[in-house]
Formats: sequence, structure tokens, C-alpha cells
Amino acid sequence: MGFGGTEGPMATRTGARVLVDCLLAQGVSTIFGVPGESYLAVLDALYDEAGIRLVPNRQEGGAAFMAEAWGKLTGAPGICFVTRGPGATNAAIGVHTAKQDSAPMILFVGQVGTAMRGREAFQEVDLRAFFGPIAKWATEIDAADRIPEIVARAFAVAATGRPGPVVVGLPEDVLGAATAAQAGPQVRVPKAAPAAQDVTELVRLMGTAKAPLVIAGGGGWSQAGRADLRAFAEANALPVLAGPRFQDVMDNGSPSYVGDAGLGKLGHVRALFADADLILAVNVRLGELTTDSYSLLDVPAPKQVLIHAHASDAELNKLYTARLPIHASPDLLMAALRAVRLGGDWGARTRRARAAFEAMLDLPAPPGDLDMRSVMAHLAEVLPEDAIVTNGAGNFAIWPNKHFPFTGRRRLLAPQSGAMGYGLPAAIAAKVAHPERCVVCFTGDGDFQMTVGELGAAMQARACPIVLILNNRSYGTIRMHQEKTFPGRVSFTDIENPDFPGIARAYGFHGETVTGTGDFPAAFDRALASRTGAVIELVVATEAITPRQTLTQLREAALKGPDHA
Repeated sequence: MGFGGTEGPMATRTGARVLVDCLLAQGVSTIFGVPGESYLAVLDALYDEAGIRLVPNRQEGGAAFMAEAWGKLTGAPGICFVTRGPGATNAAIGVHTAKQDSAPMILFVGQVGTAMRGREAFQEVDLRAFFGPIAKWATEIDAADRIPEIVARAFAVAATGRPGPVVVGLPEDVLGAATAAQAGPQVRVPKAAPAAQDVTELVRLMGTAKAPLVIAGGGGWSQAGRADLRAFAEANALPVLAGPRFQDVMDNGSPSYVGDAGLGKLGHVRALFADADLILAVNVRLGELTTDSYSLLDVPAPKQVLIHAHASDAELNKLYTARLPIHASPDLLMAALRAVRLGGDWGARTRRARAAFEAMLDLPAPPGDLDMRSVMAHLAEVLPEDAIVTNGAGNFAIWPNKHFPFTGRRRLLAPQSGAMGYGLPAAIAAKVAHPERCVVCFTGDGDFQMTVGELGAAMQARACPIVLILNNRSYGTIRMHQEKTFPGRVSFTDIENPDFPGIARAYGFHGETVTGTGDFPAAFDRALASRTGAVIELVVATEAITPRQTLTQLREAALKGPDHA
């Protein structure tokens, strides 16, 4: 028995129809996915439903990335439908990314009939066993009457506490079964508020600190929460680091913003950790990237006074024992702290850190004819204050992650999981969610080809971003590590590439190649003017492996050994 009664024609409704009603009740307007025979009944139920838009993807990994990006951008769970077996396993990369990035999403998977489970039926996968380690919850619906219950719980789990992915299996016979169940009410997600005594103790501890440091990030922030973080930091002259690939958590133009605690930390960021006597960690996981493989903070008891606040109590004292653990959503914590004045004299230290951050933006001239410094300066100038920037994984991501200012309402969608192929699907999802906003994807030549087929989804959905492909003809990050570890012994990292602009034009995008610095502004103007999106191939030197170091410099330092590096 579901939420409804058994009288009347409602009993003739299928489980699939009830499922669609449940999605509507939860406010779902968009579904990403790849069609499959295992959930044909759902597709039929959606046939007459004008309230939900279907975005047909070209591969389930791209679909799951889009759902993850939707969740990260909007705060509401992104919805993805895939078929059993190969469809589910292809989608696993998006589930893993949603888990590591704290993004709410729900993956619905068509499944073999209940009578066939456990027999290794055609395309059967044990969804609970397969997704259990990387999802917040993995389950299957075993009776049509339970659809409203389990769907409501899925939405609650995905968005409560630390947001994340939920996987729901949909056996074919359950979708086709008749039921009197009806959709329940929309789930209201509770937010933990900080206890008054916790705020009092936070103020006491921070007020006596000589060198405090704030690190902020994670999922679940609203624009108001970000604004309150900035107000609190600036009023108290506190230095703030963004968590890895959460650079948009605070306006980068703020005098309190001093960089990010991600990969490739520069000296001033490591110094901030080293000389801090107190760390306020707001909604971030103090994981490998933030702590440089757990080397910057002692496990389990940091020498710094640690105040760790998080929307999920499961993240508190998970690895580092906090002097003051606070179970609170970032929005409600920062609302409580916005007007707090701590009385500390930290202005000079924060100004030094800000100056060091700004000095980091001054880079040496790179090898090659295309200077990415100029490209980034132009983008910072011309992109609107509400632009959305996305990227996948690779050394190219240093440019949007460290050398683009996330000011105003600019947003960053980037995979903390380090998943290649994320940037293009994320940009398409952003364009579906906000067709009026400028969306720019940074991708590498290897990264782009992981999900290049999703250009077809963009074309069909009329959701076409601007894509910048930094083509260095190499898996650059791996080449970098190769030169560091086995200098001069290059294997498996060179890439022979296709005609990227030609591929773009085949999908209806504007496409062109830029080889010289001076040609980029006009090319980007043409991209902005294109109503069908654009792909600009930026030919960069393989030698320019990072903004600060060339391949030759890396190799020579490795050959000299650690004492001379």
C-alpha cells in the first residue's frame, strides 16, 4: 500500500506512471539518460508528460556527469535514467564523482525482473553490491506499492547532510505492475543549525587565536551563504582558502580570499597551514587534496586548534579530531556568524597572504605561439558576472582553477574526483539549466575525447556552450609525472588528434583553431556570437606543461635528483 487508497481507477495505474508522478511531485523538470528496454514502461509514461524534459545522451557516463553537474549547480538532485548492466556500469563514473564532489543526484536503473534476480540473467548486475561503496544509498524497488516511499527517501538521502548520489533499481515487472499507490508530498530537506553554545565557543576560540585560517568548500551552499562567508571574513580580516575545485565558494576579488587548498599549492598556501594556530574548516572534507596527502595536518590530532563545521555529522571527527566539531549547514552557520566581530588583529597577515596570492597570478612567458596568460586575461574581462565555467581533469585545468577570477555570481563546475571527460557534459547541463547564461568549458585534447559524443546531446537539446580545447597533443598530467619519475622515458602519453573544429561543425557548432595569441579575442567574439555553441581549439606547446614550469625544466630537475631539484 502506498500513500493513496485502493478505490477507483487509480488501481489500474502502472508502477511506471506512479514513478513519473513521484518525480513531478519532487519538482523534477529534466531527466538525463540513455534509453533502454529495461525501463520502456517509464519512457511510455513520460510520453504524455509535458512537465519533464528528456535530454537524450550518447553514453551513460556523460548522462551521469550531466545529472551530477545539475545537482551541484542547482542544489536539487540531478536525475539520470539508464538501463541495466552496461548502462549502469557506464554511469558509475558519474556516481563516483557525485560522491566525492558532494553533489545530489539520483540514478534510476532499469533492472531485470524480480523473478530473475540472482541467476545472472541477461545484463544483470547486483546494484546494491556494485554501487554500495560509492553511493550514499543503493537499493531496488521490489513492489510497485513501495515506489512513492522509496522515491521520497531517495530524494531525502541525496540532498540531506552531505549531498551525494543515490541509485535506485527498477525491475521491469515492478514498473509494469498495477498499483493504487500515489505520489507523496515533496520532500522537505532539513538543515542543521549550529547550537548557540557552539557559536559561543567558536567566537571564544577564534578570538584568542594569533594566526587563524578559514577553509571553505563542499556542497550545499547558496548564494546567500557565500555572501555571508565573505562578510564574516572581511569584517574580521580573516584569510580564506577555497577547498579543491570549490573556488567559487567566495568571491575571488575579496581582500580575504587568498587562494585554494587544492593540487599544486604554492608556498604562501603551505605557509598559511604551517603558521596557523587555528583552522576553521567550513563544510569541507579534510581529505588528501586539501591536506597534501595528510601531510599538512597531523592525524588524528592537528597541532592547530581545529574547528570543523559540516552539514553531515558523519564528516566530523572522521579523520581529524576537532577541538570543536559543529554539525551545521554552511548557510546557517555563516548566517549566525555574519555579524560576529572577533576582535582579532589579523589584517596584516591576511594582506600579506592576499599579496602573495596576487603575485602568484604573475606568470613567466610560456613557450609556444599561444600565451594562455593573455587568453585568461581576456576571458576575465569579457565573461559576464554570472558566467558558468566547467572543466574536466588534466593540467589544463590549472588555468580555470587558479587563473580565472570567480567574482560576482560566477560558478565553477569541476570534478574533485579528478574524472576526465566531465567538463563538456557539465557545460551542457549548465546550459540546459540556465540557457540565458554564458557557459564556457575548459577541456584538454585527451579530456575532450572522453565524452566528445555529448556534442550530439547538446545539438539535440539546443544547449550549446562554448568549448575551449587546450590541445597539447599529450596526456599532459601523466606526461608531467612521467618526466618527474622516469625522466626522458616517454611512453603511452602522446596523442594523435582528429580535426576538432571539423568535428564541432559536424555537430552544428561553430568551430575554429587558434594558434597565435593575438587571434584569440576575435575568435572568442565569434564564439559568443554563435547561436549554436562553439568549439575553439587552442594549440598550446607540449613543452608548456604547467604555467610555471616546462617539460625540459621538469626533466632536468629530475635528472639532477632531489638534492638539486
